[in-house]
Amino acid sequence: MRGQQIRRTEGELCANLTKLKSATLGPGATSMDRTSNQRSLVDSVLASFESTPDARLRKIMRSLVEHLHQLVAEVHLSHEEWRKGIEFLTAVGKKCTPERQEFMLLSDVLGISSAVDVANDMHPEATPGTVLGPYYIADSPQRSNGASLIDTDDGGLHLRVRGVVSDVSGNPIPGARVDVWSCASNGLYPAQDPAQAPTNLRGLMVADRQGRFEFTVLRPHNYSIPMDGPVGELMRSTLRSPMRAAHVHLIVSAAGYHGVTTHLFDSECNYLSADSVFSTREQLVRKFSKDGTGQLTATFDVRLMELDPL
Repeated sequence: MRGQQIRRTEGELCANLTKLKSATLGPGATSMDRTSNQRSLVDSVLASFESTPDARLRKIMRSLVEHLHQLVAEVHLSHEEWRKGIEFLTAVGKKCTPERQEFMLLSDVLGISSAVDVANDMHPEATPGTVLGPYYIADSPQRSNGASLIDTDDGGLHLRVRGVVSDVSGNPIPGARVDVWSCASNGLYPAQDPAQAPTNLRGLMVADRQGRFEFTVLRPHNYSIPMDGPVGELMRSTLRSPMRAAHVHLIVSAAGYHGVTTHLFDSECNYLSADSVFSTREQLVRKFSKDGTGQLTATFDVRLMELDPL
């Protein structure tokens, strides 16, 4: 049966290619000729994926082919534009390092990262996700619950964040892992700023038996996304603002639950409605208040959706 399917797919592919080669698009070609030729080409490419063993990969690749070919047809992409696109993607790849992910940044500014977040919202009561960003570094330093993550104090205001990790019904999740990273008062992350300790404003902690966690960072500031690479060139070419709304990054996870990559946003930031990566979500915005000592504080509870039972 498998062999028959492969032979049938190969036959369809050959038939479509023969039809494609026989078509002509000379000076007298009509739009109907072009449309027919494009459809034959798409069908040939789609047929080439029919034998893909992984059903999910097959579905994604076929949909990707359909949409990319539709884009080419809609804008009538020229050879020069196609070449520039290839050069741009090549430049994006070359800009990537272990400390900076330019492809992630490209996904962010095109809204794709946020689209994936929205598509994967687990439950209306679960904390919504936001972008990972280009400066996440795995293996954050272990910190005790309640610790300060400030290894390089630049004199900015301190922000004490407290919260509880619970399920969507409000039941605390003991032992949840909370991975935090944030920018300094100059809007830069350690990977961008040699004056900062590599561990500055980064930390991995474990929630207590009541699901509580607590840490201190510098008050985050709005900042520009990196503009020294191909994504920056794209932003300048399209006259788009590169500014990000002020935020603290968190990844919260626990055994038996869907983890979440999310942000804590400052309600006083002027870029909440104009975030360059479209990641602002109302449920994540908090007011920073001063306590009796003058230190800023914020409460940021996180709710996780339980995994489906096997």
